[in-house]
Amino acid sequence: MADPFRFKQFSVDQSGCAMKINTDGVLLGALAQSENPQHILDIGTGTGVIALMLAQRFTDAQIDAVEIDAIAAETAGNNFKNAPFRDRLNVFPIGFESFFEEHAENKYDLIISNPPFHINSLESPKAKKTLAKHADGDFFEVLIKYIAEHLTENGLCWLVLPLETSALVKTLADQHLLYLQKIISVHSFEESAPHREIIRFGLQNVEITAGQFIIYDEPKVYSKIYEGTLKDFFTIF
Repeated sequence: MADPFRFKQFSVDQSGCAMKINTDGVLLGALAQSENPQHILDIGTGTGVIALMLAQRFTDAQIDAVEIDAIAAETAGNNFKNAPFRDRLNVFPIGFESFFEEHAENKYDLIISNPPFHINSLESPKAKKTLAKHADGDFFEVLIKYIAEHLTENGLCWLVLPLETSALVKTLADQHLLYLQKIISVHSFEESAPHREIIRFGLQNVEITAGQFIIYDEPKVYSKIYEGTLKDFFTIF
């Protein structure tokens, strides 16, 4: 078994998880904002890293994490048990549709997801990675519908997506009366085109704000904004 990925306040075992810790997830976990959320939902938690980061950041929040892959859910559950915020973390080894049907009364101040994103693309060679990374348009339509139904009045939803998928999700959100509130375009380098968008939706129609996030100053040299964003989590900073 590989050594766990060690953060400053917790460690993450990635055993059995098709989708490992990646830049998309840690940026989402560090950048997503919410004003003192009491109830948080992480959809497709994988290793549990985003839920753990949110538990570190929002010390009053109870966090539910949903993961359809049973082995990944077990790994996330073990990571939660070994964390100092274990009492505020719960994992549910089911799909998000089943979770919402079984917990129809649940409302969340913050819903977050680093979801499957390869819409209608060729299948990955490995079935588990296919499950983790692939989705079609119907997947996102159902996801957005449930998110709209389960946000509190001032609740927020944060997603990280490739640009093409982000465009689809923005359209779906509009159809379900979810308002786009913020866009952060993610670039590898200052001069490079964006490859991801971190987007925020809510039930309140507010002015849309936009910004950009640069990961590297030069090859293998992280930007100051990246270092500042992850310094509370990564041991290298």
